[in-house]
Amino acid sequence: MSVAIADIEQELIDEFSFFDNWMDRYQYLIDLGRQLPAYPEHERAEADKVAGCQSQVWMQASGDAEQMHFRAISYAAIVSGLIALLMRLYDGQSAQAIVDYEPQFVTGLGLDKHLSQNRANGLHAMMQRIRATAAHMSGDAAV
Repeated sequence: MSVAIADIEQELIDEFSFFDNWMDRYQYLIDLGRQLPAYPEHERAEADKVAGCQSQVWMQASGDAEQMHFRAISYAAIVSGLIALLMRLYDGQSAQAIVDYEPQFVTGLGLDKHLSQNRANGLHAMMQRIRATAAHMSGDAAV
């Protein structure tokens, strides 16, 4: 059984609270992005691009309603870090858990105050893509 999204979210908030300033938090975010698994160029299909992101982002979902898996990549360092946060929260979760959970990490990490409007829009677009994919997998059309 996977760890609940709320527990993972709290772990992330706790990790980021160790840093005294936003320069250190940005660096940690960039470091997380550098740890993303490889996403070969030949697999970056146009259909996998996330609309609404200023930086190019490719995202694929696999699995089933019981356990969804996501992978994504961007050329932008901070965006890759945001992807790493999303992958940590949602990869391995059930579709219904993703649909049912209202994420708080954007506020909990202070991203709402420290991301540019373009990056915030991109993060929202990525979250919407994950939730819409999960809703489709779970048969929940409400998202």
